Amino acid sequence: MRPPVSHHRPSGEGPSGPRLRQYTPDLTPPWKKSQPVPEVPAEPGLVVEEPGTGFCGAVIGCEAGTVTLEDRFGKHRVFPLEPRGFLLEGRVVTLVRPAAAPARPSHTASGSVAVPGARARVARAGRIYVEGRHDAELVEKVWGDDLRIEGVVVEYLEGVDDLPSVVEEFAPGPDARLGVLVDHLVPGSKEWRIAESVTSEHALVVGHPYIDVWEAVKPSSLGIEAWPRVPRGQDWKTGVCRALGWPENTGAAWQHILSRVRSYKDLEPELLGRVEELIDFVTAPE
Repeated sequence: MRPPVSHHRPSGEGPSGPRLRQYTPDLTPPWKKSQPVPEVPAEPGLVVEEPGTGFCGAVIGCEAGTVTLEDRFGKHRVFPLEPRGFLLEGRVVTLVRPAAAPARPSHTASGSVAVPGARARVARAGRIYVEGRHDAELVEKVWGDDLRIEGVVVEYLEGVDDLPSVVEEFAPGPDARLGVLVDHLVPGSKEWRIAESVTSEHALVVGHPYIDVWEAVKPSSLGIEAWPRVPRGQDWKTGVCRALGWPENTGAAWQHILSRVRSYKDLEPELLGRVEELIDFVTAPE
């Protein structure tokens, strides 16, 4: 008789034969393996212990490569940051220098003191009108923060010829003052005559002497010596582009000019004073 067939397999064998055990080069037992030490920013007030000396205190300063601790008696000790370990609530950590917080601007682009986190005020009934879209974009870039805090809305006219009808429809009053900024406001000009016809106790029209608001940007901010003179009869903006060797695309030229304006320092005083005057006028108490 044949011996009975055994279904018991020797240890280490699988259904298809011996199983191969997998080994890793690291034979260190898991309980002996060192765990990575977490990094903790040395923020002011963080309480840690330096195990070598037993000194325990709160972080009061962190300079390049060192941390200063203050214990409960007011004593200070300075320790190197790395690679020394500190004890935080009983566990070992490595202190690292905190990331610097981004600096907040102390002033707005107009030079006013910045008010971080200030919400825009509900819009006033008063308004400031400027002559064109480029004027509006320039005023927004430099005075936008101030205008939102004051609740002043800026709109543009698409030219000064319609100003009388705009003023009539707006109907300025003590609780709704109207300020208007006009290009090329020089005595005897068409713009001057229109401004004189609509100025009143509650409507103020001011202007700068430049042919276009482009000229109110300082040439030095654009890297040019001066704004070119354009012969009469030519479109001024196109003539400027041609004289400066720019592509004759006035929209693209304006975006280039606007991009070089970072603050009031890039604008001529003749424009700065007039815009500030208008803001003061429309925000004056009733």
